[in-house]
Amino acid sequence: MAEVIELQDFVAEATEWIASRIVAKQADGLSAFRLSLCGGSTPKSIYAALAKRDDIDWERVLLTFGDERCVPPDHADSNYRMVKEALLDPGGVPNASVMRMAGEMEPEEAAARYDGQLKKLAQLAGEERFVHDLILLGMGDDGHTASLFPETAALDETERNAVANFVPKFDSWRLTLTYPVINAAREVAFLVNGEKKRPVVDEVLAGGSPHPAERVKAGVVTWLLG
Repeated sequence: MAEVIELQDFVAEATEWIASRIVAKQADGLSAFRLSLCGGSTPKSIYAALAKRDDIDWERVLLTFGDERCVPPDHADSNYRMVKEALLDPGGVPNASVMRMAGEMEPEEAAARYDGQLKKLAQLAGEERFVHDLILLGMGDDGHTASLFPETAALDETERNAVANFVPKFDSWRLTLTYPVINAAREVAFLVNGEKKRPVVDEVLAGGSPHPAERVKAGVVTWLLG
């Protein structure tokens, strides 16, 4: 059952919610916190707020990406560029902590590379599939999450961690994590701010909708709503 948390100050409270999980795991002094980032406009201010904190050791965080546009990393549409400008550079996050999707590569090749990287990390950790501590996801007004769009091939992927997904509504390719690796996460948080998407959120939470976001069934799923 998903937990729904209504936030009064969306950015400040969501930042604190995310940071508290990172700090709690880092207090044990052991493994790195595995955090997957979402793109879009909603999380940008949260990333900027995380960058200002002095209680997170970014050398002990592994950052992955939930999806990416098939563009170079310095392109205006790149999720990586947004994260770099909001979090990585201001927060002094070391390159070794960041595993970006190579949007500049041929889509299938880039997806296979990311899938292979996650498989290798899982093998090194003795895991059947790579387990994120926390995956941050957004949701579109069509119910998509990551780049898992309605009526696209990636919705049916059952083996790979990442795939190239052609999205007809944009007539373009996207790179995206898949349900198998998303649902292997210890925790997933949806970041949804504003009233526009509330009807879709309600449909997802009620169950029985066709929205891709409803198929996210990780260990713990939390909706942070502003």
